[in-house]
Amino acid sequence: MKRCLFILLLCAWLAPAQAHKPSDSYLSLAVHGQQIEGQWDIALRDLDFAIGLDGNGDGALTWDEIRARHDAIAAYALQRLQVASDQGICPLKATEQLIDHHTDGSYSVLRFQASCPGAAPASLAIGYTLFADLDPQHKGLLKIDSGGATQTAIFDPDSPRQTISLAAPDRLAQFGAYVKHGIWHIWIGYDHILFLLSLLLPAVLLPGLREQQQGLKAAFYDVLKVVTAFTLAHSITLSLASLSLVSLPSRWVESAIAASVILAALNNLLPLFRGKRPVAAFAFGLIHGFGFASVLRDLGLPQGSLLASLLGFNVGVEIGQLAIVAAFLPLAWLLRKTWLYRQVLTVGSLAIALVAAVWLVERVADIKLISA
Repeated sequence: MKRCLFILLLCAWLAPAQAHKPSDSYLSLAVHGQQIEGQWDIALRDLDFAIGLDGNGDGALTWDEIRARHDAIAAYALQRLQVASDQGICPLKATEQLIDHHTDGSYSVLRFQASCPGAAPASLAIGYTLFADLDPQHKGLLKIDSGGATQTAIFDPDSPRQTISLAAPDRLAQFGAYVKHGIWHIWIGYDHILFLLSLLLPAVLLPGLREQQQGLKAAFYDVLKVVTAFTLAHSITLSLASLSLVSLPSRWVESAIAASVILAALNNLLPLFRGKRPVAAFAFGLIHGFGFASVLRDLGLPQGSLLASLLGFNVGVEIGQLAIVAAFLPLAWLLRKTWLYRQVLTVGSLAIALVAAVWLVERVADIKLISA
């Protein structure tokens, strides 16, 4: 009875999690002298929550319902975005609205224009407060193209205003921005995290003997082998996909990632990999690399510093990953002899497998069950 309750509690905690990421938006600005062309991709689920798009309340958005709210969408979004040059405010005007599909659902595509006063701006001061009053975790991912150079920035409720120099892009700051993108992406990638934790859970136990514990040094090397294999693999495919050398359909990639979480979790209940978790980490890491690359496709890599930006993103992913491992290993070591750790290893792994199975069905069938 206790075990069933534990499973239900874990599933209830995991189920609301997006399979890949929570609230974010993609803002692109192309600067041509005094003129700015903008495109803002905002998740329909977030807009529906903020201003209500589902006219008949049936839980399914139609194009007619979205089109009927175009004016409200434009007004809501543009009131929460301010662009100014060194000469003054650049007024924003909506021009077109479309629909696009990202890996985590459908997005409203708001296109707009702005005309800055005076001469061509040397810098842009940008204020971003979209969903700041509704979601403290929301991120705005900005890309600015100007004079053949691309720059990026991340906005959130804690950093709603930034000034971007157009005359002399700061390469170090740009590298740092992609590092931040990488850290953020791994920390909100619940499927990546659950896959990694599922592989790491047995690290403090002797192979094949769940009731016995191995030394901390041995556990550290076990974790090191798994993490190194995963890192090497996803770095390969992340680079290949980001450089457009290899491309796979996003639904196939996301489905395969969900399947990898299932297998990694079930390995803690059945010896699927038979002591070869680093090999499994490498094999599935190749698939996860394509998943990491999806956010870079949305952001775009600046051609002037393509390799540096790719490296920065990969460094960020590794920093985020190592932070998770650093938090996991000491805690697992301290709890390895307890009833709770045995329950997390067995019942927790089963709960992870069940949630990942729902993700797999959602992604294969392109339906929504729990990732609403």
